[in-house]
Amino acid sequence: MKIPEDGYLLRIFIGESDKHGHIPLYEAIVLKARESGLAGATVLRGVMGFGRHSIMHTAKILRLSEDLPLIIEIVDSLGKIEAFLPILDTMVPEGLVTLEQVRVIHYRSDDK
Repeated sequence: MKIPEDGYLLRIFIGESDKHGHIPLYEAIVLKARESGLAGATVLRGVMGFGRHSIMHTAKILRLSEDLPLIIEIVDSLGKIEAFLPILDTMVPEGLVTLEQVRVIHYRSDDK
């Protein structure tokens, strides 16, 4: 699979406790991204953050949160990401989604 040098980074900011049906929302998004043929997806777990409702979520030992912030990052061509956005819109009822242009330096695999 080839990503053009001028790729796009899709970032989805959600909470760890968010669900899509009976499974975690982050898992549903990554599986749907794979099914949609996107180049790859990574889920990053934040140690602290707040969102629209200004509720603080933290991993501090004295305030264990079960709803830490998550960021899902997907890099691919603009066309593939734009085709994924309507699917994503049906999955994310609350959260932040951003899109920015990035320069892809390497995207290689060791397929033999």
